[in-house]
Amino acid sequence: MVCPALLLQSFIWFSLMSTGVQYEVSHIVSSMCVVRQSTVLIPCKYDGYGFGKQVSSAEWLHEKAAKQKLSVSQDSAFAGRVEFMTDSGNCSLVLRDVRVSDAGIFSFMLTDDSGHNWTNTQGVRLEVTDVEVEVKTQSDVVMEGDWIFFSCGSCIPSMTVPTYTWRKDGHLHSQHYGNNMLDVESVMLEDGGLYLCIISGHEGLNSTQVNITVRPGGPPKSVSVSVSGSAVIVSGDSVTLSCSSDSNPPAVNFTWLKETQSSAVGSGQSFSALDSGRYYCEAENKYGSQRSESVSVTNKDEESSSSWIMFTAGITAAAFVASVILIVSIWLLIRR
Repeated sequence: MVCPALLLQSFIWFSLMSTGVQYEVSHIVSSMCVVRQSTVLIPCKYDGYGFGKQVSSAEWLHEKAAKQKLSVSQDSAFAGRVEFMTDSGNCSLVLRDVRVSDAGIFSFMLTDDSGHNWTNTQGVRLEVTDVEVEVKTQSDVVMEGDWIFFSCGSCIPSMTVPTYTWRKDGHLHSQHYGNNMLDVESVMLEDGGLYLCIISGHEGLNSTQVNITVRPGGPPKSVSVSVSGSAVIVSGDSVTLSCSSDSNPPAVNFTWLKETQSSAVGSGQSFSALDSGRYYCEAENKYGSQRSESVSVTNKDEESSSSWIMFTAGITAAAFVASVILIVSIWLLIRR
């Protein structure tokens, strides 16, 4: 007995129509989706067959692989599971206990007494879905703030639009009518758990389960700057600074700054300092940023030049003071 709900799809049919001395087979739909272990009705009707020619045979063909068509009635894989409607003008096919292996293209064919076949090469593609949870994540390791995308089955059944129920750790998570997707954005620690789905009308099918583990995340920690070799610049050379951090997820952006400047002086995990000053770096991931302590870099040439200037200034100052003392002493002697 065919499920009454399946008869609702009676608008899906094949027609064999007379066009003068020609006959045309056309399909109203090109594809259908059914859930494994359910019953599907592929409606079909024919009319207008005449002109003295008689139907010698009629059969349904199943094409599982390209250009490999087998008669459904002769294929042992369909034994005991198919029923052909034999009412006048009715050529519908009923397929029970649908299996994943039934997926493929079904087409109806008539053969007249002259040996001419009437069919449609397009047929109807049957897709079979299971109650199987598939998941896509932003990265291999799910972190706080990531997104998770679940799907229940490979397609949505054509016969009746079902309600999809999602359960997490045995408790109701959400329900969606006609939508087999579950999208979790900005994942939190509590979103971790065991997920499964249920398709209304097919509650007896066991769903696959997916276990989601969410790891905590945050802005970079322990950001520090290390100096490669000496922190002293020698005549035209540079000092290489490296920025490191303890980040989960890893830092993706590194910015270098100098305490005397408001704008950045460089980017990347390493930086070549050409001038004296105090430098620090900022490490950033999607949760935020953190800066390091400053390190000092000196330029030997600038240091030598500065020392000479200070020495010269000291000599000049000493000479000036000596001159003043001498002038004051002479003035005092003259007054006496």
